[in-house]
Amino acid sequence: MDKIKEVMEKIGSLDQESMRLARARQDTLTKPERSLGILEDLSVKVAGITGNFMPEIKEKVIITMAGDHGVADEGVSAYPREVTPQMVYNFLRGGAGINVLARHIGARVVVVDMGVAANIEPHQKLVVKKIAYGTDNMTGGPAMSYGDAKRSIEAGIEVLEREIEKGVDIVGTGDMGIGNTTPSSAVVSFITGEKVEKVTGRGTGLDDEALKSKIGVIKRALEVNKPDREDAIDILAKIGGFEIGGLAGVMLAAASRKIPVVIDGFISGAAALIAYELNSMVKDYLIASHLSVESGHRAMLDYIGLEPLFDLKMRLGEGTGAALGISIVEASCKILREMATFEEAGVAEKG
Repeated sequence: MDKIKEVMEKIGSLDQESMRLARARQDTLTKPERSLGILEDLSVKVAGITGNFMPEIKEKVIITMAGDHGVADEGVSAYPREVTPQMVYNFLRGGAGINVLARHIGARVVVVDMGVAANIEPHQKLVVKKIAYGTDNMTGGPAMSYGDAKRSIEAGIEVLEREIEKGVDIVGTGDMGIGNTTPSSAVVSFITGEKVEKVTGRGTGLDDEALKSKIGVIKRALEVNKPDREDAIDILAKIGGFEIGGLAGVMLAAASRKIPVVIDGFISGAAALIAYELNSMVKDYLIASHLSVESGHRAMLDYIGLEPLFDLKMRLGEGTGAALGISIVEASCKILREMATFEEAGVAEKG
């Protein structure tokens, strides 16, 4: 059976009974009802995802996927393509922003080469799922073949399934790839129907002239490729990226295994759009960590129906927002599990 279809068929509805019990417990804890707001709602959602009305978050994983993009040849990034492999080595050495925040929350970082345009030296912490040495330039045709688009999603499924063997209570998604805000903007514009100008940001820090050029590049890619609106894999193939497909696979696989997924920013948002178009039920398993500075991120989240937990004006990627988001989810579950009820504490309830 097709691996992607097999995983999607296992994605079910949230466990309503676990959610009811979690909400009932929240309402008996030593606080005015709903006084912890979204923290309470988060714990109830995680109860529904996991099927456990008192969920516990211990094994935290950030999956950071790296890939290069042929469209970088169009000058859509302020940084050269060589930065992608250089940052992968930085991840492996533990020196990047995501490493610091993962250590802060006690999560392990899984670094995946989905399609870096260089040979990365073997490393015990590196997972190699390289589809190709970067995508093709999508202004001249599809970013990848339809088969490679499927393979990228399948690779993401395989990465998550491998991590489950080690233990995963929650997973965060992250990315690295010079030029990757360009395909992400193309994906969000095409799927949501928003104008390219509205959903295209400055990425790594483009000036006004370079931003105008980037918008033109995306319009050209959409015109040349004409993706099939009814086929998410075709959209990924025509205007996506290997890491975008890989992260979509991670999301689908996690949902099929009842594992909450905390998505990072703009690139993870593009992956979430692909996953959502493949199976809209994945939405219930996604938690949006933050609102990215990238202008198209709000359109992505609104389209899926997700509300970000915070807005710290971040746009780094790597999974940094997801790491902070996981800490908030963990806090919400600890409130549910560890806070005393009125009866346990001997505190009088409201009259």
